[in-house]
Amino acid sequence: MNVKENTIEKVKCLIIGSGPAGYTAGIYASRANLNPVIIEGLQPGGQLTTTTEIDNFPGYPKGISGPVMMGELKKQAERFGCDCRWGIVSKSNLEQRPFRLTIDGKTEIEAESVIIATGATAKYLGLESEEKYKGSGVSACATCDGFFYRGKNVAVVGGGDTACEEASYLAGLCKKVYLIVRKDYLRASKAMQERVFNTQNIEVLFEHNTKELSGENGVEACTLIKKAGTSMEQEVKIDIDGFFLAIGHHPNSDVFKKYIDTDEQGYIITQAGTPITNVKGVFACGDVQDPNYRQAITSAASGCQAAIEAERYLAELN
Repeated sequence: MNVKENTIEKVKCLIIGSGPAGYTAGIYASRANLNPVIIEGLQPGGQLTTTTEIDNFPGYPKGISGPVMMGELKKQAERFGCDCRWGIVSKSNLEQRPFRLTIDGKTEIEAESVIIATGATAKYLGLESEEKYKGSGVSACATCDGFFYRGKNVAVVGGGDTACEEASYLAGLCKKVYLIVRKDYLRASKAMQERVFNTQNIEVLFEHNTKELSGENGVEACTLIKKAGTSMEQEVKIDIDGFFLAIGHHPNSDVFKKYIDTDEQGYIITQAGTPITNVKGVFACGDVQDPNYRQAITSAASGCQAAIEAERYLAELN
């Protein structure tokens, strides 16, 4: 039987995003007989698919690669009947229920409930060498990957609180931490600045810009430009094994902002300790609503919460 092109599919629970939050929401929603559909996005599995080894997720004593773990989470969701589909949500209308969302600019779905798990994208400098060494020395999460650089030299880029926190965390693991700051001052709070300046193995490189990364087997060195654009400009090279970006994240919430409350950075605002947004029947989980932790385990936990809240919401309606 042929389906007409203008037929709008109707689902009980639509999950948007496919990282630990999205897949976990899919597992719980499937087991609650919500027949969820997951729209996986352009990168099924999310940011963890670019991570080589994950050592801090419970249940994997020997560690596991990011792509393998995401693949297993997807299989687990599908085992219970979750329908996982490639695509992106290009338009949303969350003004009234059922909610209507457009996939890839053409396919429309009406959903009784929506779980937003679109994550947050780390900001990079835009260097070709950054792309080359992603997963081989370049990281945007010190808490996730710092363990692999114990006793080694690393660099952190940024001058705000996040950069100082990352540098301080790495200082407890690494031999030497360079904090690369493009300005001649830190934007971080006074307390964070004092922590950095009082940590012996952190060296702050003010007025330095990253030119490129190099190395045969992953990152081995970083070339910097000191006092760029001035008469005192000079090229500096430091030997490092890891390069950490701490210049911010962009939450992937733009397509929902017309209806969903967000903070100044774009993170979706939820009721404290819950995935509940300002729109009844719409829930948010994972990094898109979490500017603080951004861990696979916290994302998975919030995905569980979102599915449970969606099930409760639908049960009350019926």
